Formats: sequence, C-alpha cells, structure tokens
Amino acid sequence: MFEQLTQLVQQYGGDAVVNNTAVPNEHNEAVIGETSNSIFAGLQKIASEGGAEQLAGLFNGTASIDSSNPVVQQLTQQVSGNLGEKFGLSSEASSGVAASMIPQILSSLVNKAKDPNDSSFNISDIISSISGNSGQASSIMDTISKYGTQFGLDQNADGKLDVADVMVVAKTKGGIAGFIGKIFGSK
Repeated sequence: MFEQLTQLVQQYGGDAVVNNTAVPNEHNEAVIGETSNSIFAGLQKIASEGGAEQLAGLFNGTASIDSSNPVVQQLTQQVSGNLGEKFGLSSEASSGVAASMIPQILSSLVNKAKDPNDSSFNISDIISSISGNSGQASSIMDTISKYGTQFGLDQNADGKLDVADVMVVAKTKGGIAGFIGKIFGSK
C-alpha cells in the first residue's frame, strides 16, 4: 500500500511541491517522500490511538474529506510539522504543501479503494497496512460493520452484519469482493 500511496503523493505533488517556489528544487523528491511517510505514519497513529470510527467514516464515505475532517487535520499537522523540521520550510510553506495535498490524496485513495474496476487499492489491504495488527484491523472493520446496517448492508435483516450477509451477497453480487465493495459504496 505504501508504494501506491507514494504514487498518489507524486501525482498531486506537482503544484504543491515541484511548482512551489517556497520548496527548494533540490528538496522536491525528498519532500514528496517525506509526505508519503508522514501520511502513512499518521494513518497508523490514528488507527493505534483508537480512531477506528474516524477511519471508517473516511473509507465508507460518511465523512467529508476536507479541512474540517479530523483525519485530514491530524495528517496535515503531522506532514506540516515534519516538512518544517526536516527541510527547514517555513510554517506557512509546510502548511500550504500539506493542506493542498492531503485532501486530494485521501480522496483519491478512498475513491480508488471503492472502485471495483481499480485493483491497485484494496480496502482490506489498506486497513491491514495502517492498523499493523489484527486487533486494530478488526476494530476498524467492526466499526464499518456497525454503521453498515445503516447503509443497507444487512442483507438478511437480522440487525447485524455477519457472515450470513456476506453469503447472501457472495451468491448474488460478485462474491466477497462485491460485499466489500458494497460496504464502501461501490455498485
């Protein structure tokens, strides 16, 4: 997942980093690399500190991905601080880089994870990568499951999401990938 995240940072780093006069050209590649590292580490930190609901909201589309989102705010703060510390960028320059890139990168990450035609990002791989252990991954998936009943994912109307719901979808809508896609709003 880290490689795919780095590709997204490179994709959105043009204006925010490469074409930004506040970022010296000799630091462009390193700033993009540090941005990838900081985003990944920030997502891991949110997962490890009990941010399952925030991450679930991000990935199932119930939370807007803009400067008002707590995940975006936390990642922007972390990226900004790291860029300032490691490259001597002013707080204004590092905040500008982070604020312009983070929402774009997260939106693209979520959209790619939800797209059944894009196999480069898989939601369960993303959650496993950022959670680092099965306890946190299951916590995030439990939160998604908790809210999933509100989004019509309870296929057998028993009031919970479980294997029985997966089996209904698996038989009718493209297997387990169809169920995961349905959790995250894919059709």
